[in-house]
Amino acid sequence: MIYRKYIKKILDIILAFIGIVVLSPIFLILIICIKLDSNGPVLFKQRRIGKEKSEFYILKFRTMKIDTPKDTPTHLLEDPESYITRVGKFMRKTSLDELPQILNILKGEMSIIGPRPCLWNQFDLIAERDKYGANDIYPGLTGWAQINGRDELPIEIKAKLDGDYVEKLSFGFDVKCFFGTIVSILKHDGVVEGGTGEMEREKAKVTKVKTDGSERNVG
Repeated sequence: MIYRKYIKKILDIILAFIGIVVLSPIFLILIICIKLDSNGPVLFKQRRIGKEKSEFYILKFRTMKIDTPKDTPTHLLEDPESYITRVGKFMRKTSLDELPQILNILKGEMSIIGPRPCLWNQFDLIAERDKYGANDIYPGLTGWAQINGRDELPIEIKAKLDGDYVEKLSFGFDVKCFFGTIVSILKHDGVVEGGTGEMEREKAKVTKVKTDGSERNVG
């Protein structure tokens, strides 16, 4: 309880400040690459849901073209790849686009570890998280759901994993999530442009093809 109420926030601020200092050369390189790659601002602001469903603007390095529909989750775009810039594709796979959220942490809007903040209009995910109390804590730069499927997860499972995090929240569990995130980034786990639950759909397609093929062979 002491960790959740006090120590976690203090660690967030200390680590975020260290992160800004240590990662400043990477920030500079990415800023230059973004400006050379496409027209538009370096940073991208988007309305998200924070602690106790309060709203704030999350910061990211811009990875998409300026004509991309606003407030639309990537998985709801008809052709997500067509909107992503060349540098953006690399940043999304390595999660480097999330680095500016260190500023959100310093502002007290986010934590390093916690449920990923959803869009203000993702009402289905918000409702599912309400069942587990996952909207009652600060959203995170990374979290338990992020290292257990990320974009591949359907909403129900993602919300359940967020609930598991709330239940197990502790210093040890945060350390586990932190290092698990590093492993996931290195392996590019769970990054699927175009769909929450994409893994499930792909498995269904494979199963259908196998079934159809078996039926044809028997016939």
